[in-house]
Order: sequence, then C-alpha cells, then structure tokens
Amino acid sequence: MKTHQLRQPDGAKRPRKRRGRGIAAGQGKTGGYGTKGQNARSGRGGKPYFEGGQLPLVRRLPHKRGFSNPNRVEFYVVNVEDLKGFAAGSLVDPDLLIASGLVRDNKQPVKILGNGNISVPLTVRAKAFSASAKAKIEAAGGTVEVIE
Repeated sequence: MKTHQLRQPDGAKRPRKRRGRGIAAGQGKTGGYGTKGQNARSGRGGKPYFEGGQLPLVRRLPHKRGFSNPNRVEFYVVNVEDLKGFAAGSLVDPDLLIASGLVRDNKQPVKILGNGNISVPLTVRAKAFSASAKAKIEAAGGTVEVIE
C-alpha cells in the first residue's frame, strides 16, 4: 500500500448537521436549540466559563502555588547500606553502580546518602555525598572522591 492509497474507513467522518433548513431535514424550525432563551439566539451562549453568576470552577480551585527551579539537578540516590555487597578495597564509581543495578544509567549524577551502616573499606566516587555518608565511609576505612 502507498500513501496515496490511504483513506479513512467508512463511517469515520459524518457530515455536519445543517440545522434550520426545513422540516424534511430533521433539524428544522428550532433546529434542536429549543424555544427562545439565550441559547436559541444567534451567536449562541455566553462565555465558556460563565456559570450563571455562580463562582466559576476556575476561580474556586486554588491557584498554582510555589516555584519550580529551572536549574534543579536530579540525582540518582544510593544509600551507604547498598554498598555492603562490594568487595573490600574496591573502587565504587557510577559505572560499577550501573553494572550492579543500583543505578539505571548515567543520564543523571549519583549522590550517596547516609542511610544504613557500612563496615567494608571502599573508595567511593560520586558527584555528591551527604555529610553522614561521607563520615560513615571514612569511619569504615574507605575514601570519598567527588567527581566534578
């Protein structure tokens, strides 16, 4: 099949209703708009958000609040307890964390947080460390290297 042979299936498009074109058309006389009133007139209806004087839904809902920092940096978070499985003295960097499945990919920088305990001395390389994570890694005999 070629692009010039494509066409819509039968019934995909219906012709629009031509209102007010006589009784035989099925939409004659009032044309389905009822008798009299604002919605029967030409230029039908009011503003889309007007609710008859009731406070409109748009104004009843709370306005969007707060601030979104456009320069925010999202980190992949790894806790100290997740580093227990590595052999003593090994270099733990983002590539090793990806290989071990702790981090999905290298699209975001890695931050090490201090949840849990560690007893294995490791050399850990990451973009950022919390103060407690740094203290726990160094207390276990390991070193911390910040990647720029």
